[in-house]
Amino acid sequence: MASNMRIGGLASGMDIDQIVKDLMKVERMPLDKLKQKKQILEWQRDDYRSMNTLLQDLDNYIFNNLTLQSNMLKKKVTSSDESVVSATANASAANISTNISVTKIAKAATWISDGTENFQSGTTRTISFNVTNGDGSTKNGVTITIDASDTLDSIISKLNNNNDLGITVFHDPQTDKVVITKKDTGAAAKLVINDDVTASFFQELGFTAFAGRELGDTNNDGLVDAGDANVKIAGEDAQFTINGLATTRSANTFTINGVTYTLKKEASSATITTTNDTDAMFNAIKGFVDKYNEVIDKINAKLKEERYRNYPPLTDEQKESMTEKQIELWEEKAKSGLLRGDSILSSGLSKMRMDLYTSVQGVVSGFSQLAEIGITTSSNYLDGGKLMIDETKLREKIQENPDAIYRLFNNDSTNYSEKGIARRLRDTIKDTIGKVEQKAGKTVWTNHQFAIGRDLIQINEQIDRFEDRLKQIEDRYWRQFTAMEKAIQRANEQSMYLMNAFFGGSR
Repeated sequence: MASNMRIGGLASGMDIDQIVKDLMKVERMPLDKLKQKKQILEWQRDDYRSMNTLLQDLDNYIFNNLTLQSNMLKKKVTSSDESVVSATANASAANISTNISVTKIAKAATWISDGTENFQSGTTRTISFNVTNGDGSTKNGVTITIDASDTLDSIISKLNNNNDLGITVFHDPQTDKVVITKKDTGAAAKLVINDDVTASFFQELGFTAFAGRELGDTNNDGLVDAGDANVKIAGEDAQFTINGLATTRSANTFTINGVTYTLKKEASSATITTTNDTDAMFNAIKGFVDKYNEVIDKINAKLKEERYRNYPPLTDEQKESMTEKQIELWEEKAKSGLLRGDSILSSGLSKMRMDLYTSVQGVVSGFSQLAEIGITTSSNYLDGGKLMIDETKLREKIQENPDAIYRLFNNDSTNYSEKGIARRLRDTIKDTIGKVEQKAGKTVWTNHQFAIGRDLIQINEQIDRFEDRLKQIEDRYWRQFTAMEKAIQRANEQSMYLMNAFFGGSR
């Protein structure tokens, strides 16, 4: 069996350990080159992904602010008296003025127990209701299970948390009354008790109710009327007149022709005026210009970044002899220029510029290109195609025809010449992101799924093979030096023997 014992220069007096380390430094140089190549690929991958993040942020802004009608074509709604009526409007609402006179505010139905609360715990039972909401919609067979361990408080919690019931319940210990209030407003609200178990439960709460009867029908005639005890305060519908038309609603908030009104005060009136929110469209477009300029500025900076080939990635050994600041400055240059002149990103920027400045066919005359609404390219070629806004002109064009500006950005067509600018840009961004992903992948992808990743797999395999080879080389050096040490030791022993033989017997 071969011996792995290493002899470190006892016979020769040489520092064999240091000699082997120095020899291995030379042998390890190709491995350092591989590791540096791997580091450059990893930095390049990360740079590509950071560019994709920028592009994705731009795409998200375009989608959220330029393509959604609700954000681009907002309406501004004003009320002559917000304490009487307030309103909001969606993009489809017409620019009109509406007068509303409020006669009555919608109110919720309330039931107040007329007897003494005497809840009996210790029995498991199921109570059942038929529910009619304030707008007349119904939910039949609503059940709640009362456990033997339930207290009055836990039962009230169960009633409050049942969405099908839609009620708020509380017990006032001072008056020993239980109060039930419907969460929604409207005159149609009812609670009907379905069986004797439920009737018994409500009697324990202090209500004189009977199976099959509406809660509040204390005289059991099938009606909640003047003959009943004062158990139910009926809900009410809102009553109002809108532009001369008297009408009602079960709730105080309702929508008519894209405008959502909220009634607040009885025996009063207010005028609601709906107009185009030009500030919203202006801010959306200005925000896009700012975001676009930010993105292309950062990408252009990467494409023009200087490449310092005399600053390769540092080895671990090199880092050990440097300060953190020195390492930081070195790596700043080592990472520079890894995307310099990249064809994928350069092509993407060129395509976006074409998307912006190619006229959109089939839209309103005077609204077919950005320059017509006050958006042009910077005259400074160093700006790399940044957009400039004539804010006065843009506001005028928005005021003139906001729908035409919306179509300039969002006209839908399979034909490129008729496709809106925002749609073109999103197509180009998606295509560019896809190409970058094929090159550099995404964080959730494995290395097998993208080009740089496959290169990294190959380099890792080369590194593993080379490290195995280095172990063999180091072992060989040690075997050679160990053999040398043993030979020197034997020579020393023989020399000592001869000296003893010649000089030891002369005495």
